[in-house]
Amino acid sequence: MAVSIRLIRPAFERTFLLSKETIPATLSALEYRHLSSSQKANNYDVVIVGGGIVGLATARELILHHPSVTFAVVDKEKEIAQHQSGHNSGVIHAGIYYTPGSLKARMCVEGLQLMYKYCDENNVPYKKCGKLVVAVEPNEVPRLEKLFERGKQNGVKDLKLIGPDKIKEIEPNCVGLKAIHSPHTGIIDYAIVTKSYSKTFQDKGGIVLTNFHVQKFRITPESEAGSISGIQYPITVTASRGQEVQCKYVVTCAGLYSDRIAELSGCNREPRIVPFRGDYLLLKPEKSNMVNGNIYPVPDPRFPFLGVHFTPRIDGSVWLGPNAVLALKREGYRLMDFSLKDAVDAISFRGLRKLAWRHFAYGLQEMYKGFYIKAQVKQLKRFVPILQYSDVTRGPAGVRAQALDRNGTLVDDFVFDTGDGDLSRRILHVRNAPSPAATSSLAIAKMVADKVDTTFRL
Repeated sequence: MAVSIRLIRPAFERTFLLSKETIPATLSALEYRHLSSSQKANNYDVVIVGGGIVGLATARELILHHPSVTFAVVDKEKEIAQHQSGHNSGVIHAGIYYTPGSLKARMCVEGLQLMYKYCDENNVPYKKCGKLVVAVEPNEVPRLEKLFERGKQNGVKDLKLIGPDKIKEIEPNCVGLKAIHSPHTGIIDYAIVTKSYSKTFQDKGGIVLTNFHVQKFRITPESEAGSISGIQYPITVTASRGQEVQCKYVVTCAGLYSDRIAELSGCNREPRIVPFRGDYLLLKPEKSNMVNGNIYPVPDPRFPFLGVHFTPRIDGSVWLGPNAVLALKREGYRLMDFSLKDAVDAISFRGLRKLAWRHFAYGLQEMYKGFYIKAQVKQLKRFVPILQYSDVTRGPAGVRAQALDRNGTLVDDFVFDTGDGDLSRRILHVRNAPSPAATSSLAIAKMVADKVDTTFRL
């Protein structure tokens, strides 16, 4: 049974398993499989599926508060943070956009504070470069002013509503009638953050197993002769190459595959994950001083996504965009990437067809911008008129795991699921951790950990 979560709070953490002298803390599943029986312990109290920023933030949170509980994180890739956590704009969001009083708003405002504190304490580099949300047309000004009031209600610190002269002072190349200035918006590399979470988790005794592509969950019917592992660790998690771990409880934070992983334990596929790719442009290095901080448009409520913006990166580059188009492969970061299974899965879903029908013209425009750089540059020039087509090159792309219901509505809330049957008492799926999940990861981890504590009574 899927459950939307509205309000929760912190909880617990921690574990002790194998000494570093015996086994390296991060192992591929193949390396792990070939350890001797005296070296490996494939029984854990809790297994977390998913080595992205939410999964590892949750693992870190749990292990810090539960020192006597054993934990493992499993991930299908060779390295952690290979998908959404490593393919994003790297913005530390302040919490301006979200409905006042909503869980997303609270998670973001709290998450920003926790993120900066964590980075200061763990030597993770970041920069508070600020952000302007700019109205360039008269009809955008009322929406901007409402957005400003929303940000203040959310408790976003030091927001200011500024005019053209102040815009020029902050961003000399930017034009606008009015703007919101958010000085505490920052930039960071979330892949580095994820790896830092992983290091803490491993230092406290947690195990991270990569190359472990989960294919099956099952209740272990009985123990082998002379063993009580089936009684103590009744869930067996099986990977695609036959590797197995046994555990008492499972938490999944599977991002782009959260619906399919949930289905493995008997859950309904809905909300369905529909992948949307965002293609970025890059400012050429010699033009990277064109902007100082983030420059964003005023959101248009008629459309489901935010629109193109200027995003400086912690490495000194500047990303421009993105567009938002259906990805025909869940991990399709290139324009022509295609998976028959993923494409059929998405297109056959009535929710996507309804969404596409409602926003048909918008979708065509986004596809056009993906193929023709000049179309995206034209949108960006509304904010920075000196930008030229010759100033940009094609850049990276990210794929967003967008949860969608059967009515074509974007699911904007956190969703947990346990399903039905024997597994339901021992498994918790994080079905949707909506953007800005990376900014909010530490706050989300507290919420998930609290839910785990309530569900499993660790």
